[in-house]
Amino acid sequence: MIHVISPGLETTVQDTGRIGFYEVGMPPSGAMDKYSYTAGNLLVGNNESAASLEITYLGPVLEFQEDTIIAVTGGDIPPKINGKSVPMWEALEIKAGDKLSFDFVKQGARVYVAVAGGIDVPEIMNSRSTYTLCGIGGLNGGKLQENDKLQIGNEKVRDIQPGTRIADHLIPAFDKHHEIRVVLGLCSYRLTEESKERFFSIDWKVTPEANRVGYRFKGERLNFVERDQPFGAGSNPSNVVDLGYPIGSIQVPDGVEPIALLNDAVTGGGYATIATIISADLNMLGQVKTNETVRFVSVDIDEALAARNEVKEKLAEIKQNLSS
Repeated sequence: MIHVISPGLETTVQDTGRIGFYEVGMPPSGAMDKYSYTAGNLLVGNNESAASLEITYLGPVLEFQEDTIIAVTGGDIPPKINGKSVPMWEALEIKAGDKLSFDFVKQGARVYVAVAGGIDVPEIMNSRSTYTLCGIGGLNGGKLQENDKLQIGNEKVRDIQPGTRIADHLIPAFDKHHEIRVVLGLCSYRLTEESKERFFSIDWKVTPEANRVGYRFKGERLNFVERDQPFGAGSNPSNVVDLGYPIGSIQVPDGVEPIALLNDAVTGGGYATIATIISADLNMLGQVKTNETVRFVSVDIDEALAARNEVKEKLAEIKQNLSS
């Protein structure tokens, strides 16, 4: 069992997500940075989809009440065990009574704490992920609270020795400026050609409105092609007749401050989606902090699929290295 002494800013239970219910309006939730989340599970010998803790900006203080193995992966929010700094991206031995805490965030925005066996909370719609907007999943449907108790599960599938570490070349680096690749569409035709060019040529600043639902970016106004709005669409030029929103889709309400819709966002609506972040770079966006900058880069479907395969190959290499 794990006792939550202090919950941190926003600590939630997450796994791979609530897949298969998008059509009925249920977003997947799940880890924002799936690469770091999966690497953590592999480091402690878990099933790759075992539930972990996702920590944003300010970490919790957790007291472990049994011996176990943990790993801390993701952004640079330095962990400590009993007040002593310990490495990230490495299997760490925990003894009953040990306390895990965190220093101030340095780079990135989120870290993942994987525990051998996983976090045991009830499954809802085939997932343990927390969706706070509806109050479902995770522990009591929300972020952790002081004095919460977390049960450790039985998702462990192999033994990993403490000190086992992921190779340096497989550990992502995080900066304060980020290039995020997108595929243009579905409704990019609604933008003027000049605005499409500007979307890709300026640095967008992440506003304080950046969370698991979506990230809002500040830069300059984008203009839409003038037209008579079709029946069923709103009156603003940025409106279209309702459509589905892919995870990572970018809309620009009234042409001001693009919004990238993420794991906990609504699944559809009436704003034009001008581009969609590729799956490989959703991991990176999950590590972007408020006031950092993003430059969007246009790629085609083949490049997006190649980038997805690169992520899969890195995780396969981690798995192979840990199994050998």
